[in-house]
Amino acid sequence: MTSSMWIKSSYSGGSGGQCVEWAPQCATQGSVPVRDSKDPHGPALIFPASSFAAFVAGVKTGEFAGATKA
Repeated sequence: MTSSMWIKSSYSGGSGGQCVEWAPQCATQGSVPVRDSKDPHGPALIFPASSFAAFVAGVKTGEFAGATKA
């Protein structure tokens, strides 16, 4: 995955704070890696492509609008 092209989420803030990146080209292989943009050499969370798609759909529809940090 280190050679993957990582894309910053359009939902990440522009202040350089809480940003996540994902590697969309991996979705064709059935999984989507997600990582912290401030730690690009750190670990990535790997999600099944279908689960990641459902999560993104939920974000777009506001399903998590009232969620708070743990």
